[in-house]
Amino acid sequence: MVNKLIGYLIALVGLLGLGISSFPDIQKMIPFTLPAVLTGKYVIIGSLILVGIGVVLSLSKSSGSRHVKQASEEVPIYEGEGKKKKIVGYQRA
Repeated sequence: MVNKLIGYLIALVGLLGLGISSFPDIQKMIPFTLPAVLTGKYVIIGSLILVGIGVVLSLSKSSGSRHVKQASEEVPIYEGEGKKKKIVGYQRA
């Protein structure tokens, strides 16, 4: 869950970077200016990398719960009939 949230935040930062670098009107609205080295293609490449990392993190499976696979499937053993059936044990198929 935390990895997905971090992934969304990183992707959002990357998308903001793409928006800032793509539209000159937005660049004028920012109160600070970026150094000349960090303009143009470098910002676009960095933003695309951030978006890619964010997407990978948000789509990855969370490692919080790990399920153990059994070697063979277990089949329940019932006792009784109809609605009074009870599971009394399991047998490997």
